[in-house]
Amino acid sequence: MKNIFKLLLIFLSVQVFSQVDTAQVTIPNRFNSADALSKPYVILISADGFRYDYAKKYNAKNLLKLAENGASAKALIPSFPTLTFPNHWTLITGLYPSHHGLIDNNFYDYQRGKRYAMSNVENAEDGSWYGGIPLWSLAENQGILSASMMWVGSASDAGGIRPSYYYHYHEKFSPLEKVGKVMNWLKLPENVRPHLITLYFPEVDASGHQYGTESDPTEKAVQLVDEAVGTLVEQVKSLGLKNVNFIFVSDHGMLNVDRKKPLDIPEVLLDKSRFDIYNAQTLLRVVVKNPSEVKRIFQDLKKNKTSEYDVFLAEKFPRKLKYAQRDDRYKRIGQILLVPHAPKIFLEKGKKTSEGKHGYNPFITPEMKATFIAFGDGFKQGKKIGEFRNVNIYPVVTRLLDLEIQQPIDGKPFTAKRILKK
Repeated sequence: MKNIFKLLLIFLSVQVFSQVDTAQVTIPNRFNSADALSKPYVILISADGFRYDYAKKYNAKNLLKLAENGASAKALIPSFPTLTFPNHWTLITGLYPSHHGLIDNNFYDYQRGKRYAMSNVENAEDGSWYGGIPLWSLAENQGILSASMMWVGSASDAGGIRPSYYYHYHEKFSPLEKVGKVMNWLKLPENVRPHLITLYFPEVDASGHQYGTESDPTEKAVQLVDEAVGTLVEQVKSLGLKNVNFIFVSDHGMLNVDRKKPLDIPEVLLDKSRFDIYNAQTLLRVVVKNPSEVKRIFQDLKKNKTSEYDVFLAEKFPRKLKYAQRDDRYKRIGQILLVPHAPKIFLEKGKKTSEGKHGYNPFITPEMKATFIAFGDGFKQGKKIGEFRNVNIYPVVTRLLDLEIQQPIDGKPFTAKRILKK
């Protein structure tokens, strides 16, 4: 009987594996405009969780060499909270999370009466959850074909138009296999060849979470991504394309957290009849169901808190983080925020957590800072600049491709002016 049960489990796992959609999606009857044919090529690469110091720490020789030959920043400052979905959507729209709506990896929209979870494919591919105009939609609307290799939101219709070529998210491709797919796009005939490509690597983040920042697996993951980027650059060179530009970024950094002594969620907040709580462990958001209770609950929480976390009214959250109620265009953040001091986390009793985490304030916790390296025909050589916010990546790409920004963004053009040749 046990053997039959094992065989059934194997069969079911094979069935699930076979159902993963790994095929490319191609939107038919799209072509570059005549003007687009002379545009540069921009390849925007994100290595999830690639902390600002990882390239030097783990000797990512390809990236270090490319940084010397191009433009690089001391660090890229992610938006708060320093989580994956909010920051990838910020990078691609030039808007802070509170302005584009992805205020967390998981949240509830009280106006819609629906929950969003990054692991829910239906959510992830429903563009109505996403505010702003992603770069691929901006490009497509202006006659420039685009392609995306599993960037957050790229399989959705956010912004009104999907990339001409994209994949549903899965983790079956290795980094080098993804490079091969990008090369296939760049080998297409000129009239259907994408000039904007977004490429996503999850390996460094996954290793950082599971094994921590000081581990052999994390070092190997950094080396794996570095090899893929080096291979991509060399193979693209062999094509002889004119004016090719690479932008290597990450969404956030990583920190080893205190798993032995996590913070308890205040007992009062566990009353589900009065509160909804959303615990990202590095940030705890509270929705008070009776608005008249907000101030009193806030005072009680503040009075009884420990020195290991802060309690904020969302309406008075630090202006610098762009995450207060005044910023919350979609009313998704909540009224009270509990912010642990790194490396502390909030953890429900009986639950486990990972070795590495992110989500903290990047202005206070430097390990949250991300990476920026750019190189190619449009970038100044050997240009090193200080830290800058990740909302400013959007104007860099629009300037390279000469795209007209079609709605207000939070990103400013000064970074683009400093690192681009023109």
